[in-house]
Amino acid sequence: MKDQKPWVKPALELGPVMLFFLVFVLKRGETVSLWGQEYGGFILATLVFIPALALATLIQWRLSGRLAPMQIATLVLVVVFGGLSVWLNDPRFFKMKPTMIYLLFAGLLGFSLIARKNWLQAVLSEALPMNADGWRKLTLRMTILFLALAMANELVWRTMSESTWVYFKTFGLPLILFAFLIANAGLFKAHALQQGDGEGKG
Repeated sequence: MKDQKPWVKPALELGPVMLFFLVFVLKRGETVSLWGQEYGGFILATLVFIPALALATLIQWRLSGRLAPMQIATLVLVVVFGGLSVWLNDPRFFKMKPTMIYLLFAGLLGFSLIARKNWLQAVLSEALPMNADGWRKLTLRMTILFLALAMANELVWRTMSESTWVYFKTFGLPLILFAFLIANAGLFKAHALQQGDGEGKG
């Protein structure tokens, strides 16, 4: 695996989202004729976003030699729900996509707690070394977070304007996730593994 520039990973993760936002803002309120069908700005942005995300995911795989399960699940759901929106010319399917992603993640994390399987640790342990108790607490908190995000997405897209949902999806959700990480800084510190300690303090 080759060393990557520090900006490459964030650029590949944020690039498709920002491209979707840019196309939506530029084409909002307009219609574009493609293949004999009239599409609004939202559908056009979705049509651009799907291959952009697929390309970014492929580049990440080629650079790192692996993909996280969350990346694969996200790409599959984007292709399915985004594809349905474009095919049926109905933005509702793409707006439901974050709900499905968050419910999937919440379900997997919740099941891992019940089954006493530390799946989150298996995925993130290299970036965030903590003891088992810390991972259990973080898994529970992230399960609750994803459930809350799923409900928030449903509330926004069903009750607010299309533009509001795009701003919420592009900027609101990342800010919520960032705030979650900051709020859990104490947990990360309290349960961090010491150098040479296989399990750390409980």
